[in-house]
Amino acid sequence: MKANGNSVDEILANVPADRIEPFKKLHEVIVENLPEGFEAGISYGGLGYVVPHTVYPAGYHCKPNEPLPFAGIASQKHTINFYHMGIYSDHSLLEWFVTEYPKHSKQKLDIGKSCIRFKKFDQIPYKLIGELMTKMSIEKWINVYETQMKK
Repeated sequence: MKANGNSVDEILANVPADRIEPFKKLHEVIVENLPEGFEAGISYGGLGYVVPHTVYPAGYHCKPNEPLPFAGIASQKHTINFYHMGIYSDHSLLEWFVTEYPKHSKQKLDIGKSCIRFKKFDQIPYKLIGELMTKMSIEKWINVYETQMKK
């Protein structure tokens, strides 16, 4: 689902009223914990946390004019979704997250390959998301991307 806006500020200003507080808080936690080099921006029409072209000029192999994506958040029909390519590409990071999740939320973990869906906005484990964001440096992500994902 394409976000409503063409900048980070526009997307944040256009989040549905019933989820603006948890969405903005999730964004703030992610930004506060982004390792050096990543930045918030637009990624595939949504709010993303990316490796900018100034760091990785080749961009994303599927769409080189887009910066290399790493994480993102989106307001979907019934959920707030958090995307993290590290848990998709690094099995030990995924195992860590799955083990830690029940310590931070009473809700059952609803997870896809890189997507974590939150249906109950008061159960978003902000502290855990913040910690997850710190676990992969930009250098490690670029290496993982180039060796495992870029095809």
